[in-house]
Amino acid sequence: MLQHLFKLIWNKKKQNFLLIIEMLISFIVMFAVFTLVVYFYQNYNRPMGFEYENVWTTRYDNPAGMSDTDSVTEFRASLKQLVKAMPQVAEVAFSNVNTPFSDATIGGGINHGKIQARTNLYSADDAYRDVLGIQLKAGRWFSKDDMGAREKPVVINESLKQELFGNDNPIGKTVNDHDRVVGVVSDMKDEGDFTGRKNAVFSRVDTSNQLWGGVMLIKVKPTADADFEGRLYKALSGAIQNKSIEISHLDKLRTGKNQRLLTGVIIILIVAGFLVVNVALGLFGVLWYNINKRKSEIGLRRAVGASGAAISKQLIGEAMVLATLALIIGTFFAIQFPLMNVFNLATNTYLIALALAITFIYLLVIICALYPGRQAAAIFPAVALHEE
Repeated sequence: MLQHLFKLIWNKKKQNFLLIIEMLISFIVMFAVFTLVVYFYQNYNRPMGFEYENVWTTRYDNPAGMSDTDSVTEFRASLKQLVKAMPQVAEVAFSNVNTPFSDATIGGGINHGKIQARTNLYSADDAYRDVLGIQLKAGRWFSKDDMGAREKPVVINESLKQELFGNDNPIGKTVNDHDRVVGVVSDMKDEGDFTGRKNAVFSRVDTSNQLWGGVMLIKVKPTADADFEGRLYKALSGAIQNKSIEISHLDKLRTGKNQRLLTGVIIILIVAGFLVVNVALGLFGVLWYNINKRKSEIGLRRAVGASGAAISKQLIGEAMVLATLALIIGTFFAIQFPLMNVFNLATNTYLIALALAITFIYLLVIICALYPGRQAAAIFPAVALHEE
């Protein structure tokens, strides 16, 4: 039976070649779409790695005339004391501008011996971990004991630990030739629920980095409301003596970040959907056209004893063989992505997307061939031969 199907396909190779190309393009598009969907789904299922609820971020500019680190240190201490004195505030931490769900990113290189990696760089004070509830996996977080240390203490996340040290214990080891790893924390999805794993290095915040302004992360109690936000803004305005203050809520920033990302994904899915519909209509039309042109052949087969079900299976089988040929070619190209580590995605992401794309194309072909196959099975041999 299979050999017979290949002969029928070969006899119409020019016409079938166009069908194979059409299915191949559809497979490549669906492979890309499913890779994107699987990647986002896997990221969404990963834990956040920190707590964003009831955390506010406040951006401010230092008062005019403040240009030395001593005055900045004193000003930050008084500002933190002012905010922590409010009953709705649980904890306060200073940070750099690349706070969770912000549009700011600070990156750089890091090395351990001959191993080099790219990473996101974060500046955080001693209370940063408590404000965000970051999960400590090994070692410790910063403390006042690190002030004036000969080697700058740094905390890395699990992804960077795996890339630089593998299964070795990184605590106490040196990176960048002068920084010492004191702790390892869990990976944080601080760029949205659908973002992938990214390397991260946390260093103790330096007042010299905040000569012109800074960011405060404020852990508030659940009772904090809009009225408290107004009082917080008024208190900060009085302390800073200007109006360059911006208060944001991490949960709202997270929602906005996710919506912007999903908007792009939805547009891609809509475009892919139009392509799939066009392919389905084209495949359906070609199969329908083949039936009308092969009425005499179908009638002759029915006349010599072929059942309607056999005719229907033959046409569906031809379509499945064409799909298989297209998928063999498409799989050859798709398998190069995990082999060459394109886009630095996990191998299982590509393999799952490949399986889904193959299943989708087969289902699409079966659905498109099913109705024309049933119509062919309903052709009466006498009518077909009479028309011929």
